[in-house]
Parts: sequence; C-alpha cells; structure tokens
Amino acid sequence: MKILKLISLAVLIVLSACSGDKKNAADSNTYYTCSMHPQIMEPEPGTCAICKMDLIAVQKNASKQVNELMLSDQQIQLGNIQTDTVKAGGVNAEITVTATLNTDENLQEAISAKVAGRVERLYIKNIGDFVPAGSKLMDIYSEELNSAKQEYLAALEKQQEFKNGLIDYGRLLQSAKQKLLLWGMTAQQIKTLAAQKKIDDLTTFYSKKGGYITELMVTEGDYVMEGSLILKLADLSNLWAEAQLYASQLAQVNLQQTVKVSIPDFPEKEITGRVDFQNPEINANSRVNLVRINVKNNDLQLKPGMLAYVKLKGKTSEGISLPINAVLRNGKTNVVWLKTGKNTYTKKEVTIGLENSNQIEIKEGLKIGDLVVTTGAYLLNSELEFKQGS
Repeated sequence: MKILKLISLAVLIVLSACSGDKKNAADSNTYYTCSMHPQIMEPEPGTCAICKMDLIAVQKNASKQVNELMLSDQQIQLGNIQTDTVKAGGVNAEITVTATLNTDENLQEAISAKVAGRVERLYIKNIGDFVPAGSKLMDIYSEELNSAKQEYLAALEKQQEFKNGLIDYGRLLQSAKQKLLLWGMTAQQIKTLAAQKKIDDLTTFYSKKGGYITELMVTEGDYVMEGSLILKLADLSNLWAEAQLYASQLAQVNLQQTVKVSIPDFPEKEITGRVDFQNPEINANSRVNLVRINVKNNDLQLKPGMLAYVKLKGKTSEGISLPINAVLRNGKTNVVWLKTGKNTYTKKEVTIGLENSNQIEIKEGLKIGDLVVTTGAYLLNSELEFKQGS
C-alpha cells in the first residue's frame, strides 16, 4: 500500500508540474505595459515605474510576419490609429522651390558718356539714391562739345544772314544740331543756346529715365572717354523671381500654368504670375534649369536679394493616391501600414510618384480596397522598431 501511495503522489506531482508549465506557457504570451511609456514591459500586472498608471495587458505578436503588429483595443484608441479605404483618384502635383528676387534687367538703364570730357560737378553721389526722370546727373567740360556748339551758332548765323542765298545753310544747321543731340544735349538746351547765342563752358546732362542707382563709376574731377559707363539705374516697380529646377522636376511641372510666389518677409503677400523665361539649356555642372517669374512691386516693398518661394503646379496623375502623412519615408524606402485583420497591422513598401502638399501618388504596392492607416503610422513604425530591437 505504501508503494501505491508513493506512486500516486509522484503522478500527482508530475501532472501538477505539467499543468503549471501549460499555465506559464499561456501566460508567457502576455506582457504588461504602460500606454504612456511603451518601453515598460513587465511579465505581471502592476503600475508604471515612471507615471504610476496601471499597466495594461498586451498579447505578444504570435504572427510569424516580421512586419506585422497586433495591438489591443486600448492601444489603438490611445494611439489614435485611423484607417481609410484606398479609392481611385490621381493627384495634382505641386512643387515648391526656393527663389531669389532680382532686378528686372529690362528696366535697367546704363548711362554712358556721349562725349569725352571732365566731370566738373556730380549731382548724384550715393548708390541706392532714387533719380527721377529728367533730373540733373552731372556737368561736363568738353572741348569737342563746345566746338560743336560754336559750329551750330555759326550755321545759325549764316542761315539768318543768307536766307535766300545759293548755299543751303538750313541743311548745315540741321547737321550741326544733330551732332549736339547725339552728344547728349537736349532739344531744350539747343533751343536755349540758339536764343542766348552764347556758349557755356559746362554742359549739363540729364537722366532720361528714373530709377535707383545700382552702380556709380565716376567722381567729380574724373575724365571720361566717349562711351565710358557713368552709372546704372534700376526701376524696381517690377522684379524677377528666379528659381532653379532640377531636370527631374521639369518633367513633373507644367510651366504654361499660373504660379504663385510667396515672400517670407511679407507673409500676407502672395503674387500670382506666369513663367516669363525658361533657360533653353541645363547647367552642365549643377544639372539645374533657371525659370523666371515677373513680380509686380508697385509699392516698392520688395527688394532685390529677398528670399521667395515659387509654387509650381504639376501634371495630374492617374491611379490612386493617399494623404501624404500616410507614407513614411526615410530616404531609401517608402512604406505604408495596412490593416490586415482585427487589431492587426502590416507594414508594406510602396512606390510613390507625384505629390502635392496634401496627397501623394502610389504607383505600386497598393490596390483599390486596401485599408491603409492614415493617422498613427509613425506610432506603429516606432512600436515595431521597439519590439524588433527588444
């Protein structure tokens, strides 16, 4: 009898050990974590060591899929995991590139000396000053110009003296006047010369156009040669926004459509315009192409050199698209998260195409009807990386 009792006791111990192993095996599939601090992973219930909240039970991922996660209802709720069904619909691409505001070269005026002489007086002296149209620029002493004035007065005197003579002094007078005009004198100055019949040693030169001085090459006392550059003026009522696009970007945008130019220094300003110029060749070193947009600057608030952003509309894709936040990009791969079962999410790599500020085209990897995570994809990715690293 004693032997039978010993055998029965041994059987009970073995059975008890087996049932304990099964219970441990069952429990080993569950761990406890904090919803606020998922790095806390405990084998038994309790409170979070960081925030003292009650730990929640989480089933370990029983799936053999490397890129698959199983979450509890509470985790999904706290992580604000939201999904949407993939539907047909393309995307209107939009590219934003950095640009610089520059002077409109069509509105620049280069003023050069029409005749050789010495600059006796300079009425403009500072770069950045505004020069109104018709204002005085400088007084020049020129022997050649004074001789031409004398020729004009001599021809004028002969014409008045011999009105009905055989020699046509009118043509000589016209020729002398034309020389004075070509050398920079105005019609009013010539009219005054004819009325006074007196030569002034100095000749004043005027600006035909208005603008801001961008370059000034002479000072008082300098001797200038015929054709030498005196100064440059710029009309800033219109500027150029010049941006550079890579060759790959050129294929995505339609340069015939309207573009929008925004100025960071003036957030309220947004100018609508069109591409006025596109460089016909790609820069061999940088592989970029220059595009130019006219920007109206009637209030003269904008200045050359300011930073600008140019928003270019692109071509419209066909197929499917997702909210841009649904796609996770690390520079090498593009992935999305799919809901593949109850509380089950799977990471999948996709091929992307055109995009704008809201939508992104999916070329490969998804099909219509797939359930894609649109909010909370970053949290899922972080959770997977944490578990794979643990």
